[in-house]
Amino acid sequence: MDNKSDKKISPPLGGRGLKVFAPATVANVVCGFDVLGFAVNEPGDEVIMRLTNKPGIVISKITGDNGRLPLDPKKNTVSVSVEHYLKSNGRADIGLDIELHKKMPIGSGLGSSSASTVAGLYAAKTLLGDDTDAVKLLPFARKGEEMACGHGHADNVAPALLGGFVLIRSYEPLDVIKLPHPKGLFCAIVFPDVDVPTREARQIIRNKIQMKDAVTQWGNIAGLVSGLFMNDIDLIGRSMQDVLVEPVRSMLIPGFYQMREIAMEMGAVSFGISGSGPSVFAFTKDEQTAMQITQKLKQHLAKLNIGANTYVSSINDEGPKVLG
Repeated sequence: MDNKSDKKISPPLGGRGLKVFAPATVANVVCGFDVLGFAVNEPGDEVIMRLTNKPGIVISKITGDNGRLPLDPKKNTVSVSVEHYLKSNGRADIGLDIELHKKMPIGSGLGSSSASTVAGLYAAKTLLGDDTDAVKLLPFARKGEEMACGHGHADNVAPALLGGFVLIRSYEPLDVIKLPHPKGLFCAIVFPDVDVPTREARQIIRNKIQMKDAVTQWGNIAGLVSGLFMNDIDLIGRSMQDVLVEPVRSMLIPGFYQMREIAMEMGAVSFGISGSGPSVFAFTKDEQTAMQITQKLKQHLAKLNIGANTYVSSINDEGPKVLG
């Protein structure tokens, strides 16, 4: 990567700016806490970014957040990560105007902050004419995650940035591997209208585990990765069991085990928590089954006086994209 301050910028679109979409993600994938994640087609976030004549980053507009996100560029994950990226490239002199349009729920367990951050970084990369591999943006995206939840994990930002199914083999040094996956795999997502803040959800996780539980978890992670490589959806399904994190986090999600029972009875391959929750997801072998499961789970939650958003998607292999 060229880090010299005299790097030429050839902004596209005649200086009109750039709109970028980045997808939501499902992190952990049940047994892979902080090391596995995949991107979905919807929902996602959009960023509009323009070059300006005045150095510095300005967030001029945020929509879809109900006033929850800061316009202060020092406190927003998008601008903070972009600022780190510009400084790394020796281009802190650049002026940027950012609009953030939240097209997905905040605090959903679907990588809301990651989608925003990745959209912003990809827009900045494109505006600078930086043709290096997108994986080079990961350290900057992790800065945004660190601000959002106090921990710079990559299991949301990596699939949002690279698309597809991603394994974080190591954090020190960062080593990210894109995994294959069966093309017929669909994801049914249900986001209950309950609040499960990521920071608090991380704090309740046990910091000591028994060896027998660790062995079970290692076997399940290895089985899941093997199933992805072998296109064996049944192996994927029986490997997606979590004996470490889910037993604790599930207590924060009303009706979790009832929803899992409903989904499995309706033909789901697996069922679990997306990220820190409260969103839950199920893998299915076809789109119709996924749609039926989301409808049934939404009806179940309604009986508990809980509203819900639902989404059905295949795995998104594209990652962020320029919309115009």
